[in-house]
Amino acid sequence: MTVAFRIWADEDGETHLADIELDFRPTDFVPPAPPVMLTTPQPATGYAFEQVPPGWHGDWHPAPGRVLAVYLAGTGTIRASDGDTRPLAAGTILLAEDTTGEGHITTVTGPEEMLVVIVNLPD
Repeated sequence: MTVAFRIWADEDGETHLADIELDFRPTDFVPPAPPVMLTTPQPATGYAFEQVPPGWHGDWHPAPGRVLAVYLAGTGTIRASDGDTRPLAAGTILLAEDTTGEGHITTVTGPEEMLVVIVNLPD
């Protein structure tokens, strides 16, 4: 099931977007409640909330480190250097790994601020 996508830089520094296929497995996560579908836990080093105002435009920039961005409110777009563009909206999950290379462009396109949970990941 595709529920997330990632951005990364290839060996030439060009950035690309691709879907991530998550492997959900039945897990007895919160007994005595019934099992839920869960992926294998991954390490994280911290988290923060980000507010981005309407009309904000982040010209070409790399990710500040490996981060998982979970979009909670607002709308926008992200563009990789290869020209691929994806919408950003509530429910979007992005694994940003383009810490080198050309980076990406992010723009808030809607009339409300964008609210994002940023989870810092180890290198």
